[in-house]
Amino acid sequence: MRRAEPRNSARGGDVRERGERGRVDNEALWEQHAGWWQREFTAGADPEYEEQILPLVARHVRGARHVLDIGCGEGQVARRIAGPGVEVIGLDPTPSQITAAHERAGGPSYARARADALPCRSAAFDAVVVCLALEHVHAFEAAISEVARVLEPGGRFVLLLCHPLLQAPGSGWVDDQIVGEHYWRVGSYLGDDTVVDDVAPGVDLVFIHRPLSRYVHAMGVAGLLIEDMEEPPPPAQFLADTWGYPEAATIPRLLLLRARRST
Repeated sequence: MRRAEPRNSARGGDVRERGERGRVDNEALWEQHAGWWQREFTAGADPEYEEQILPLVARHVRGARHVLDIGCGEGQVARRIAGPGVEVIGLDPTPSQITAAHERAGGPSYARARADALPCRSAAFDAVVVCLALEHVHAFEAAISEVARVLEPGGRFVLLLCHPLLQAPGSGWVDDQIVGEHYWRVGSYLGDDTVVDDVAPGVDLVFIHRPLSRYVHAMGVAGLLIEDMEEPPPPAQFLADTWGYPEAATIPRLLLLRARRST
């Protein structure tokens, strides 16, 4: 997940490149920077995952018995979901992430796979999770179609996104020194935007912004009917570490959609 810079852009850093290069390099970039991700965002290192993301996903898949975690990375979401009587399979295209997932064990099974070509039989799961991964997938409509295919009728789909509106390209805090005010600027929302971001020194990753309507439309076409949505405020520790404004608690970074496969 992108880390928003304090009092700066929610895109996480300076944009280096746009266009088709990301389509070629995305998986290679994730392989190159897998170790950085594992150090900075897993095993308790990131307060946003620990305080908010992992509990949020666990709550929305509670009661499921056969769960697929697409874009699982090194497996922290899959491990959180797994438990007695709960079978979890994690899929990710990045070899180093899958290697780390196997090493960290914890119950789930793992394999390499792309979101738009799932190696799973139809109607095999009663829940599918995609947590902060679809922003890295160019063929997102095919991926959503695959989610619907592998879900049993009535099965649930839990999708977490960086908030498409409030974390749109160019969004961020503005300090107006003339009038003495600061406010959250919402950047370009309606257009698609593919960038290679500098998310940390020496770490470049592809992110794809789309308006929320594109996700909702693709889900409707696939027969995934939305039944719930959440826009949680950033957790307290994230606010303390990153954003120094009291108003920051009113600007969500995440959006969760939960849908059911229609019968």
